[in-house]
Amino acid sequence: MTDIAIVGAGPAGLAAALRLHQKGFRPRIYETVSELRPLGVGIDVKVYGTKEFEELGLLEEFRAISVDAQESVFYNKYGQEIYAELCGTHMGYLHEQRFVHRGVLQMLMYRTVLERLGQDSVVLGARTLGYHQDGDKVTLDIEHVDGSTEQIVADVVIAADGIKSVVRRQMHPESADPVYSGITMWRGTTLMEPFATGGTILHIGAPQISSMIVYPIADDWQGSGKTLVNWVVEATRDESVEDWNQLGSIEEILPYYDQTQIPILDVQQMLRDAGEVYLFPLIRHDPLDTWVDGRVVLIGDAAHAMYPRGGNGACQSIVDGATLADKLATIEDPHEALKAFEAQRLAMVNGIVLSHRGEGYEVIRRMVEERTNGEPFADIEDVLPLAEADEIFSKYHALVGQPRPGHEAGDATGFRTKYAQTAH
Repeated sequence: MTDIAIVGAGPAGLAAALRLHQKGFRPRIYETVSELRPLGVGIDVKVYGTKEFEELGLLEEFRAISVDAQESVFYNKYGQEIYAELCGTHMGYLHEQRFVHRGVLQMLMYRTVLERLGQDSVVLGARTLGYHQDGDKVTLDIEHVDGSTEQIVADVVIAADGIKSVVRRQMHPESADPVYSGITMWRGTTLMEPFATGGTILHIGAPQISSMIVYPIADDWQGSGKTLVNWVVEATRDESVEDWNQLGSIEEILPYYDQTQIPILDVQQMLRDAGEVYLFPLIRHDPLDTWVDGRVVLIGDAAHAMYPRGGNGACQSIVDGATLADKLATIEDPHEALKAFEAQRLAMVNGIVLSHRGEGYEVIRRMVEERTNGEPFADIEDVLPLAEADEIFSKYHALVGQPRPGHEAGDATGFRTKYAQTAH
């Protein structure tokens, strides 16, 4: 039995542990923090991500903590509708697309790891300092919260230690210092009455100025009878620190949306009613040419940190675990198994990383802003024909591994919703 150590108890590390357990392995996770808490905001779990939870035997538990995504609607900065598409099973996929609170999802996965692999399968307060290899063994240098140190010897080390990965820094010192993209994100949640279908995600604004994404992540949040709505705003600003815990101000972002009038949502009121607002500089991590060093492998954000656009970062991290477990279970030599995992995943995922830098399907809002010279339009079909938008979306969905049902047959999949308006 291969002895496997996993660095990091985020979604990537926890998913890898569960997948490895399905294949007969008993990995152990080493996590820096002394207590896992449900931190973070929203995750948009795509259909292939939901499929992963079904294969993990967690579909019903996942459904219970998340919201079914029904439709995705795009608006310009004035609140005029540009494009819309159905989501998940409503589109015709076999699996649902769902919205969830990242921390709540992480805690579900954490509890499941402890139940299936044992209470000693996750070691908290264990910070990885680095690694070294000798023949067919990898040694992790660990520092515990009490200041004591320990060396963990394993056959394979899986580094799922996130955007500030210690293992990545050692493996790729030339890529250790990421570069600020020039874009800052404000992330927050608002407890409010549901809007539209109750499962609608909104994409608002001109990306040249500011961009906003809004979607529900929990119904009846903490017994309140209201929906917890996640929102993210992007704009250009001078920053330098990559830190999810900086506090931001609503007053900084309200002016970007003072002209936005959407029939189904009072955007300004939603922002004013927000709880804490977090500021996060968008940092560019360049794609790596390898994720493998001997018997050490990077997965998740440690391997392929991507801009949080399009909802694929967490999903691709979870897919990593399934693919890696399969290779380790079917290829006898651990190093060859890691290389086979890399060969299957690296080029495709790096393509998604670069696509997210180029806005992915969100580019349609930039196109409309440019084609209208920033003015309201009379008829969207004269600005961005439905067929053109459909082609953009179909190519993107295929890129991330979920080609649209019926697209090969030429079926149109976009539409204009009942909320559509023309000029104000």
